Amino acid sequence: MPKQKSNSGAKKRFRLTGSGKVKRRKAYRSHILTSKTTKRKRHLRKPTLVAPTEDKKIKILIQK
Repeated sequence: MPKQKSNSGAKKRFRLTGSGKVKRRKAYRSHILTSKTTKRKRHLRKPTLVAPTEDKKIKILIQK
């Protein structure tokens, strides 16, 4: 059985932390920033973890 290819789009969007959790960037930070408050934009800067329900699916996509 051939090896499964990892998903190229997912590889660019997600990273694994040292403890094995999946890290992601937050959405809504790319354009129309004038209508968003400074506080909202500041909070969107920091990366966050993927929800536990999606964790397994993402790990399959980015498997090395």
